Amino acid sequence: MAPSDISSVTRDQPAPTELPNTSSFPAIRKHVTTFRNKLTTKYGWLGDYDYAWLCSPTLPFSISGNKPVRRPPPFYGVEAELPLLLAMSCGLQHALAMLAGLITPPIIFASSLMLDAQTSAYMISTSLIGCGILSLVQMSRIRLWKGYYLGTGLLSVVGTSFATLSTANAIFDAMYNDGTCPSSVASDGTVTRGACPDAYGMVLGTSLICSFLEIGLSFIPPRTLQRIFPPIVTGTVIIMIGASLIGTSGILNWGGGSNGCQTRPTSGLYQLCPTVDSPYALLWGSPQFIGLGFLSFVSIVLTELFGSPFLKNASIIVGLAVGCIVAGAAGYIDGSSVKSAPAITFLWLVGVSVYTFKLRVYPAAILPMLAVYVSTTMEAIGDITASAEVSRLNVDDEEFDSRVQGGVLSDGMGGFLSALFTVTPLSIFAQNNGVIALTRCASRTAGRWCCVFLILFGVFGKISGFFLAIPDPVLGGVTTFLFASVVVSGFRVLSYVHYTRRDRFILAAAMSFGFGDLLVPDIFTYLFQGVKSPSSGLQSLFDSITIILSTPCKYQTFIVSIFLASGLVAVTLNLILPQEMLQVETSEHH
Repeated sequence: MAPSDISSVTRDQPAPTELPNTSSFPAIRKHVTTFRNKLTTKYGWLGDYDYAWLCSPTLPFSISGNKPVRRPPPFYGVEAELPLLLAMSCGLQHALAMLAGLITPPIIFASSLMLDAQTSAYMISTSLIGCGILSLVQMSRIRLWKGYYLGTGLLSVVGTSFATLSTANAIFDAMYNDGTCPSSVASDGTVTRGACPDAYGMVLGTSLICSFLEIGLSFIPPRTLQRIFPPIVTGTVIIMIGASLIGTSGILNWGGGSNGCQTRPTSGLYQLCPTVDSPYALLWGSPQFIGLGFLSFVSIVLTELFGSPFLKNASIIVGLAVGCIVAGAAGYIDGSSVKSAPAITFLWLVGVSVYTFKLRVYPAAILPMLAVYVSTTMEAIGDITASAEVSRLNVDDEEFDSRVQGGVLSDGMGGFLSALFTVTPLSIFAQNNGVIALTRCASRTAGRWCCVFLILFGVFGKISGFFLAIPDPVLGGVTTFLFASVVVSGFRVLSYVHYTRRDRFILAAAMSFGFGDLLVPDIFTYLFQGVKSPSSGLQSLFDSITIILSTPCKYQTFIVSIFLASGLVAVTLNLILPQEMLQVETSEHH
């Protein structure tokens, strides 16, 4: 090649670029065509799914030896396209499966703080709307930077963490004890609490700043998090959460209420349950209350025994419905909450019934709320693993690790946003994995319809008013089963433990604190009473430690954070005990 032929400047002009064809956008046209086919064709609405299987009761089909067993429908993966009717029906099943778990925490919070019916109904609405919106975020898989994601990309729905429920109630008790919230004492020693919406605002404000802990944990490699929080830790924490909630909420409401009437005071507003002004007030533990709760509980059992797959997924709602029908016929339901509830409500929307809470930080709640976010991180890792397994995806590759990272980050961001929504911290709900397994549908399309139903349930305020009118015994019979399911989830997580000598030692030490606090909740109450005139900062630290260890209730029952103490022991021992040495020692004994 001649030197004259070599040049850094090209004289040949590039070929002209074709103008974009504005009349053809393939991706948009594809989506429009798909959407049109779904709306205008029978296959788009129904597909080839076996709806008879979904709606057929267990009996007599399953016990008849002459009839063939119906083959279950095909499995629909995470990205599978669903016909509209199947997507909506599966989404409704997911919404109904988690509905009781979403409405229970705000009802209990409002009852603990003696809030009025309008505020309580709004808290239920915001819980439903917030969970619907943040579940959409959790189901997404938004790529951020350097391999980080937001969301799991699975059918993962979120709801108020039961760890938050236990801890928040302990914090509320501390606020009534130290005078932050008003209360009065009658001549016979009966304590009557006053309304304290500011306490809820303090929990929200503290939760907002503590959410950055989980956001930070999401950037730690998932394998490292799994080594710090293995099943022996997460299973212990989940068991303690469920056990504490059964004793502090479920059974107490089953007997008639948990607002103070369970002590059967001889005077005052709570001499009868739920109050002396209720349309059908009775003493706590009356056979009428026990019977209502038992009816709801048995309805769940019968639905599981005889119901179709659709009804089995909604068995908790069936229990609530049967209990409410009987309670309404007997005159136990007060419809004032339905009448006072607004027709339409939404977050921050001007022109509708919106209630706000003063976001402030309660210093004594900082350490407990940080522990809550550690707990939600542990829950998220386990629940994402279960969701991936039931969705038939790998759980040991880099893609799964990114799902865990994105799920934990979405949980942390959800904690920050939920506080602005006036909702306490959220976590991934495990019970929806059972819906996936039963319906054989893991498609995110069904999950998005679930979010649509949740948001609609929250927008229509009368629905929240109805939930608020559910009698305590009916709610108690259902939530006792619900909280017991949390305990069973913890046992399932512990099934992954090999139960070496080291594992048994860690479990025994953690359970010592857990069940010790559960059975004798006031053992650590007087730990710092010998300290003379502590400063405000030191007193806040003492209150935080007391909340973490145990917090007695002023109604002579207890609302404890036992899972915090047992979880802390399990994490510490898991990190410091050398597993290899104990394994060698075990083999020598054999």
